[in-house]
This record gives sequence, structure tokens and C-alpha cells, in this order.
Amino acid sequence: MELRQRALEVLHLTSPEEKSSAALDMQAQSAIFSIANQATITPPHAHTLPGRPARPELLHHTAVARRSPATAGGRAVLIHAIAHIEFNAINLALDAIWRFAGMPDQFYRDWLRVAAEEAKHFRLLRDHLRQHLGHDYGDFPAHQGLWSMCEKTAHDIVARMALVPRTLEARGLDATPLIQHKLRQVGTPDALAAVDILDIILREEVGHVAIGNHWYGWLCARQGLDPVAHYATLVERHEAPRPKPPLNGAARRAAGFTEAEMLWLQQA
Repeated sequence: MELRQRALEVLHLTSPEEKSSAALDMQAQSAIFSIANQATITPPHAHTLPGRPARPELLHHTAVARRSPATAGGRAVLIHAIAHIEFNAINLALDAIWRFAGMPDQFYRDWLRVAAEEAKHFRLLRDHLRQHLGHDYGDFPAHQGLWSMCEKTAHDIVARMALVPRTLEARGLDATPLIQHKLRQVGTPDALAAVDILDIILREEVGHVAIGNHWYGWLCARQGLDPVAHYATLVERHEAPRPKPPLNGAARRAAGFTEAEMLWLQQA
């Protein structure tokens, strides 16, 4: 079985249950996969990528309502929004595997690990919605901000590594402790259970951002690019969002951000 072709097949799946299960199965069976890392793969139906369910309804990010986590309904909306991010993150990792040829085998294995962990996160959050909040994934509108950047960087692996894991996903390192603080203030059993899930997600997302940082640095070195200067160029070129303070400096440094990068981010 070949890993990159299988990643494309799983990316096409529309059922969240099937996609998350398949991503976990791929990681469990990773030892049996070959990797055609030099092959150029052409998807038969590129316009259908990624496979997504009929629900949730997708809106522009400015049209997605936010509600206070002080109410059960508000917490359901919050957990649903995070679950949607994690579902998209499965797609992002699978896309990196099939789309970009010519990378070392470890690149593909790293993103397979990410896909599986994002699938685990999605399932934890979906189970929480069902068991504690009386809702399911798809019950609330969502937006496609993460996938939009995936499309913008489809033909530039350096931009993909710079602007998806180490920009958009790194924002989660900053936001998660603030969300956990609000949930702890609420103090209900479901809110505290959500805090525990977010602990798992935050810990593993540090590793995902670190993978993005590693391969961004590796690609910059291969192409003779200055990582900090080129990152600033890519942010402007692709209109990537700037981080919102306060930054989680400890998590970002653990994920491999250098002091020069932290200084640039804090001044941005």
C-alpha cells in the first residue's frame, strides 16, 4: 500500500466518522506503507477536495456567531468551532502528504502522525458534544479559514509550511490557554471536562507546530532563504493573519520558534 495515494483517498472521504477513523488506521498501519516520494499525483476530482459532509453550513468567518461559554449553548458553539478546526486539520495534514513530491520519507510520516492526532482530537471533541452538550458536529455553522490558506499555498510547499502549521495552527497555541481560563471560571462538569480535552490538544499541537517549523527551516536551508525575512514576505504575499496577543511564548518556543521569530511576531 502506498502512503501518498492513500492519503488522497482519505482526503476525498466526506463522512467525518469515516475520515477520522481512516486517518487513525493509517497511522496504526504506517509500517506497511511504501512512500512514492518522487511521484506526481494527480487527483481525479480536484474540485471535490477536501471531502466534506453536507453539514455544517459553511459561512464567511465574519458571519459565524460567537456566544459566551457561560451558557451550555455557548459552550456547545465553542466546542463545535474547535471540533471544526480539528476536522479541517485532518484534511490539511492529508493534503500535505499527497500534494508535495520530492521530500524525505520522514516528511510524509510526520504529517501522517499529525493527521492521526488531529483525528483523535476531533473525535474527543465530537464525543464531548454528544455526551455533555446534547449536540453533534454539524449542528452549527462554521467557516473555512484554514482550508482557504491551504488553497492559497497549494503550489508552494515553503509557503504551506510557513503559513498553515506555523501561522494558523500556531494561533491555537496562543488561544487555548485563554479558552481554558474561561471554561475554568464557568466551573461546570462539562466545562472542566473540556479543559482536560484542551490540555491534550495543546500538548500535541505543540508537536504539530514543531513539525511545521522543522520543515520550513529545512526548506529554507535547501533553497538558501533567510527564514525570518522570507516569512515576512510570505505573510504579506498571502495576506496571512497576524497573531493576536498575548502570545504563548513558552509553547511557541517549545515548538521551535527562534528568538528572532518571536521578536518579529511581537512587533507585527
